[in-house]
Amino acid sequence: MNDPQPLSSLTPGSRGVVTEILVPVEHRARILEMGLLVGTPIELVRFAPLGDPVEIRVRGYNLSLRKHEADQIRVRKS
Repeated sequence: MNDPQPLSSLTPGSRGVVTEILVPVEHRARILEMGLLVGTPIELVRFAPLGDPVEIRVRGYNLSLRKHEADQIRVRKS
């Protein structure tokens, strides 16, 4: 079954769709303003050498998120 999983658990090159955003309310607006909304397709591009930050492709541009933020964004692999 294709259950939602943390964005940070994808492997580079994997694609998915955002299903849930569990980021605390005080930081959620920033995430939404960057274009990460429920239903948005994403692709994990790469991890930095030490694993933080995580680079993703969303809406035609590359975006870097801290690993703890990527842990709180659930995606369904596509």
